[in-house]
Amino acid sequence: MAAQEAPVDTLDEDAARAELARLAEILGQANADYHLRDAPRISDAEYDRLKRRNEAIETRFPDLKRPDSPTEQVGAAPSDGFDKVTHARPMLSLSNAFEDAEITEFDTRIRRYLGLGDDAALSYTAEPKIDGLSLSLRYEGGKLLQAATRGDGQTGENVTRNARTIDDIPERLAGAPEILEVRGEVYMSHADFADLNARQEADGAKTFANPRNAAAGSLRQLDPQVTAARPLRFFAYAWGVLSEPLAETQMGSIERLAELGFQTNPLTALCTGPDELRAHYARIEAQRATLGYDIDGVVYKVDNLALQERLGFRSTTPRWAIAHKFPAELAWTRLEAIDIQVGRTGALSPVARLTPVTVGGVVVSNATLHNEDYIVGRDASGAPIRDGKDIRAGDWVQVYRAGDVIPKIADVDLSKRPDDATPYEFPTTCPECGSDAIREEGDSVRRCTGGLICPAQAVEKLKHFVSRAAFDIEGLGSKQVEQFYRDGWVREPADIFELEAHYSDGLQQLKNREGWGEKSAENLFAAIRERRRIEFHRFLFALGIRHLGEVAAKDLARAFGSWDALAAAADRAASEPAADGQTREALAQSPAWGEFLAIDGVGGTLTDSFVTTLAQDHERRSIDRLAALLDILPPEAQATDSPVAGKTVVFTGTLERMTRAEAKARAEALGAKVSGSVSAKTDIVVAGPGAGSKETKARELGLEILDEEGWLRLIGQA
Repeated sequence: MAAQEAPVDTLDEDAARAELARLAEILGQANADYHLRDAPRISDAEYDRLKRRNEAIETRFPDLKRPDSPTEQVGAAPSDGFDKVTHARPMLSLSNAFEDAEITEFDTRIRRYLGLGDDAALSYTAEPKIDGLSLSLRYEGGKLLQAATRGDGQTGENVTRNARTIDDIPERLAGAPEILEVRGEVYMSHADFADLNARQEADGAKTFANPRNAAAGSLRQLDPQVTAARPLRFFAYAWGVLSEPLAETQMGSIERLAELGFQTNPLTALCTGPDELRAHYARIEAQRATLGYDIDGVVYKVDNLALQERLGFRSTTPRWAIAHKFPAELAWTRLEAIDIQVGRTGALSPVARLTPVTVGGVVVSNATLHNEDYIVGRDASGAPIRDGKDIRAGDWVQVYRAGDVIPKIADVDLSKRPDDATPYEFPTTCPECGSDAIREEGDSVRRCTGGLICPAQAVEKLKHFVSRAAFDIEGLGSKQVEQFYRDGWVREPADIFELEAHYSDGLQQLKNREGWGEKSAENLFAAIRERRRIEFHRFLFALGIRHLGEVAAKDLARAFGSWDALAAAADRAASEPAADGQTREALAQSPAWGEFLAIDGVGGTLTDSFVTTLAQDHERRSIDRLAALLDILPPEAQATDSPVAGKTVVFTGTLERMTRAEAKARAEALGAKVSGSVSAKTDIVVAGPGAGSKETKARELGLEILDEEGWLRLIGQA
């Protein structure tokens, strides 16, 4: 439920009226985005949720139902770019079911309406619900006369010329009724969708999010030649106006359409009762990833056409049919392989390579597998690990994509595991450079020890180096970094600042490379020159040292003031390694480590990572070479004439007139150093309620202790 939404049963009449107006606007816009622009901006799951909320409010407050109620809308008004077609019989939508119990309720309603007992025979067809664009084809005398989209259900768009380019749509029919309106779905297969997007990307054109958008956008082209170049297909599953019946049953009519030359879905089955419907739903869902095209549920229809006639229609949906939707953010598919990606910190991250499946409106072919424990599902002794899945190549896995997060594996169907599937053995060497991949005690991640000699780490570190929060060099993004690294032009950050010297003239000139010109090359060189002057904290963050984020980089920059001072402090700490198991307080007593640990926000983990990085010869040479090419600007000057300038201050306990962050920022602006721990080097301790052990230690050391009011008087803010 969205944060601003109150439960329906708590709404009063005014709140309900306002909520119905809000939902009408949102859902109306969503209909236009989906049906008219072929570019939905909310997921199917969110659309269905909002529509059901609208229906629940209308049920509770029937007198408030709006003339433009979403429950009375089908699709969206046709585009002005096409001639309009009025449907002889409306093209309606289907009501939806999401839970198994709703299928039993559907069967019960049908029986009650028809006056049938629980034991009376009643058959249904069950067919995959194709996720495409609805289309109506009118034949007269066996010739295709007109093709129209659904539009708003009453009026559609005339797309006859475009429909004639689709191979699955016959131009002529033999043995058909004099008048025959065939209805079905235009769609695009997964393979054709992938090929189309590859061509679009190669041509610099817009790519599509999923096959449904691609199919709809292709059919609704104003130029039929564009449609003809797109690989569209068509499944027939229904009909509109007929001069004579196709058959006496739904199944018989579908078989007749197949005999006339239309493609019909081979998974359509005849079922008796809710249990058989749900069983067929499960069979179709299990095959979803291997069908080669997108489906988003299973449609159930009363098979007997005479009973369909008796049941009739509601305002926008037939009573005799329902769509049993798949969970919008979940799908089952096959895990084809497990690959390892190496990040800039050397982390070996497992990735599931999947048979592509559409989840939440996006085609998913990869999913994260978290870490080694999650895949292997057992520890070194063979004992099961909590949340471990024992995932293997060849498994059927359930993928979820709630919201817009990276797809993840939710479950594994062990009943479908191939007999030859073997447990996954996580690599102990880096797949990129062959260096040892080690896992520290207590860490769930295995990491490559290769550093900059590992190409994967080198490229990712370079991408981080040029990112927005780091050097942010205009014209030098991820693609350019990959290109320059691949060609051997840039192997480490310092190489970026020597690009102009090496590649502005001579045989290998940047301006002569594909995708570059004289102007773009000069712009890049100018941007690089501009970034030779860089703030100290941005320089530190750009190094990509593990655990060193933007905030910590600022803390270190303020504390040490210059790169030379910080590097010298790291060297001192490296010559005095910490013993295993030492506490923060014990380490803080070490002069070398204490220089770092006295800084608020800088802990032992960051200090160890920073010191260890600078102690590695190849890393240090790379950083020193870079620093020599730059003008690293010191932190902004701080006040030197304040009563706390140059003093080390510790804040502890609860502050009542400002936040801890505000207090820290103000102290630093006045030239003070803010530390997170109390030591003999501390000058002032500001102790609020609940100060605890830090205040006790300050008293033992005989330090100056102030309450918040005393601190504010000292700095002139009382």
